Amino acid sequence: MIKTSYNIVGVMSGTSLDGIDLAHISFKIGKTWTFKIHNAETIPYTENWKLKLSNLVNFDLETLKSIDEEYTVYLSEIINDFLRKYQLNNIDVICSHGHTALHQPEHHLTYQIGNLPTLAKLIGNTVVCDFRIQDVKFNGQGAPLVPIGDRLLFSEYDYCINLGGFANISSEINKTRIAYDICPVNIIMNRYAKKLGYDYDKGGAIAKSGTIDQNLLKLLNEIDFYSEKPPKSLGLEWVESKIFPILEASKLSEENILRTVIEHNAIQIANAFKTNSKVLFTGGGTFNDFLLERIKAQKEFELVVPSTDIIEFKEALIFGLLGILKLREEVNCLSSVTGADYDHSSGVIYYP
Repeated sequence: MIKTSYNIVGVMSGTSLDGIDLAHISFKIGKTWTFKIHNAETIPYTENWKLKLSNLVNFDLETLKSIDEEYTVYLSEIINDFLRKYQLNNIDVICSHGHTALHQPEHHLTYQIGNLPTLAKLIGNTVVCDFRIQDVKFNGQGAPLVPIGDRLLFSEYDYCINLGGFANISSEINKTRIAYDICPVNIIMNRYAKKLGYDYDKGGAIAKSGTIDQNLLKLLNEIDFYSEKPPKSLGLEWVESKIFPILEASKLSEENILRTVIEHNAIQIANAFKTNSKVLFTGGGTFNDFLLERIKAQKEFELVVPSTDIIEFKEALIFGLLGILKLREEVNCLSSVTGADYDHSSGVIYYP
């Protein structure tokens, strides 16, 4: 489908379990790609779905397949409601990430639920989805996938950092895109905020009330992952095995754990970019004022916070672009980022 303009819906569900992001976007291609986000919203998960999705790594394969079928139906309903609400009758393609159930690239395994062929039939529209699996087959990490969008849509920044369930970064170094996961962010902070009865730590207020535990901070900063060279990526399984045991063993209050994790995140994130750089921050963690304050305290740089639509829906926006690139059979997955054997056009196309 080679055109100069596209009318699409991008769909994203991240590890922080905030909900399903949907964005109606138009793209145009001239000398460069341009875009406009027309309507966008996040549909929060029900408590039942939050519980299921937070435990995906603990289910056997048969149970996962059953949840996959159920989630695909659920996702189709969410997308159809969005299409009806905004009277979107001329959509070229739905571009959907699905939700990560398993991510173990070192075992050549990645599994995103909600990417079954029935999704296209239930929506009655062409769907491009399942963007990670091919990259893992090509010996890549299957993540991060957003950097191709950073290159094509946000090239004016030295670095693009997304603060979601995990912090990840991408930048152009010697005309090669380099990107990787930095550290877990909201996937930890939301968990400890919930122990205090909150869905998340608004503005970082709870963390700000706590005290840094230097011993815990040292243990976190010494985790092997942080000294490894990219390409590298993180998943819930890694957090469950490497981070939560350290935090629980500390026996600290939730407030002090949150304060220490914020400092740990700020140090690791600031370590990822050079002094005096221009850095674009997006993702839900960008609303954590205290986290941004602590990052700024580590290093001199220009911190850019874009419009709310881009903060909240940048990943849905870029997965929309990934879907268009797949339809055009153009590269949407960079081997310099994922470590795959070569650049490729990733994703699966389903027709209704």
